[in-house]
Amino acid sequence: MRLGLSLLALLLAGAAGPAGGLAAQAAGLPVRNAGIGTGVGLAGDVGFPSAAGGKGIAIGATGMIGLGPLGASATLAHWTPKDQDGINSVAATANLKIIGGPLIPLSVTLQAGAGYGKSTQQGFEAPVTTKTVHVPVGLGIALTIPNPVFSIKPWVAPRLDLQRVTIESDTPAETHTDTHFGISGGVDFGFLNGMTIRAMYDRLQAGNGAHPSILSVGLGFRVGT
Repeated sequence: MRLGLSLLALLLAGAAGPAGGLAAQAAGLPVRNAGIGTGVGLAGDVGFPSAAGGKGIAIGATGMIGLGPLGASATLAHWTPKDQDGINSVAATANLKIIGGPLIPLSVTLQAGAGYGKSTQQGFEAPVTTKTVHVPVGLGIALTIPNPVFSIKPWVAPRLDLQRVTIESDTPAETHTDTHFGISGGVDFGFLNGMTIRAMYDRLQAGNGAHPSILSVGLGFRVGT
């Protein structure tokens, strides 16, 4: 029976962990690296993972701050995969702008982040808890295109993804770590009042023919430039 529980734990981890968690820093949402704005901001996003990503719907709220070439963000998210219980996660990023300025439309930003998610599913005899730590490190390239009504900012961000998954039940905990290549991108529409409408897409090369992806839409507001 313990062997059966261990196998069940691995199956549940595949449904609630690598399938969707690999593609996201906060569970169910894309990894965003669209550059650094000056000031503080808030944003909300709704994510739609693909079938390989676990499906379902994710919602998240993000706070951001930019001080010159340095920036940081923090995200709280909740994702309900298809036929699974909900997963709560937290994530944060640190950003360094290496190219770009107030009069330069092109920006290049280095970013390192960390995310943590936890889910518990009921096994045959005991609950199975999956804990996921996700560390994306990558480069974001963005181009701001101004016009009289709103600005358009397309961006793309390749990265390396490290994910550590720990599975706990009434058997000894099992842990495995994987590294993959991922890429995200999107477009922001920024208005003069500080409001931003944004759309993002994230895709991961997860191995074994799996390519989990996430599409999201969101709304943000920033005080600053």
